[in-house]
Amino acid sequence: MTEFLSTHWLDIVTTILGLIYLVLEYRASIALWVVGIVMPAMDIYLYWSHGLYGDAGMAVYYTLAAIYGYAVWKFGAKCKRMLKRKASGVAGSDKALDTDGSDKAVDVAGSDKAVYAAGSDKAVDAAGSDKAVDAAGGSSEELPITFFPRRLILRTLGFFLLAWAATYYVLVAYTNSTVPLLDAFTNALSFVGLWALARKYVEQWLFWIAVDVVCCYLYVVKGIPFKAGLYGLYVVIAVMGYIKWKGLAKKA
Repeated sequence: MTEFLSTHWLDIVTTILGLIYLVLEYRASIALWVVGIVMPAMDIYLYWSHGLYGDAGMAVYYTLAAIYGYAVWKFGAKCKRMLKRKASGVAGSDKALDTDGSDKAVDVAGSDKAVYAAGSDKAVDAAGSDKAVDAAGGSSEELPITFFPRRLILRTLGFFLLAWAATYYVLVAYTNSTVPLLDAFTNALSFVGLWALARKYVEQWLFWIAVDVVCCYLYVVKGIPFKAGLYGLYVVIAVMGYIKWKGLAKKA
C-alpha cells in the first residue's frame, strides 16, 4: 500500500483537485480558476514522467490561461460597461454643446447631476442589469454565459485543425511520444475549449466531452489509473454541465 501511494501520490492529489475544479466549473464559480492554476502546475511533471509531452506542454498553457480566465470573468463585464458609459458620456456632452453654446448648456452637460444621470445605478442596470447577469450564472461584475457565435465556427474549426497538425508535427519530430496523433488532438481541442470557457460559451462543454473521452483512453494506456477514472467522470458531469449552462443562457 505504501509503495502504491508513493508511486501514485501525485496522480491522486491532482485527481482530487480535478474533482474540485469540475464542481466549481459546473457551478460557474470564479474560484475554478484558482484551482486551475495549482492543478496544471502539478500535472506538468506527472504527464512528462509518463511520456505525455503534449499534455505536459498543455499544462503550462492551462496555468497561464487560468490567469487570463480569472481576469476575464472578474473584470470583463465591468470593463465593457465602463467603456460604454464613457462613450455615452462623450456623445452626450458633444450633443449638449452643439445644441446650445451658452454657459448654461455647458453647466448642464458638465454638472454633477448630468454625470450622475449618465453613470447612475439605474443606467448601469439598464445596460447590463444584475438580474440579467445573475440569471446567466454570475455576479453583476462577471461575464454572462452565452451561446457560441455562429460567425466564429469556421474560424475556430480552422484554428483547431491547424493547431492539431502543428502539435502532431512537433511531437513526432522532437519527442519519443508513442501516441502523437491523440496527444496532439487533445491539446489542440483543449486550446479551443479553454478559450471558449474563458468567454463563458455554453458549447465549451461539448469540446471538453470530446477531450475527456480521448484522455480517459490515453491515461489507461499510460498507466495513470486515477486520472483515467477522473476523466471518465468528467464525461458524465460535462454532459450535465452542458445542460445546466444551456438553461442559464436561455434565462439571460
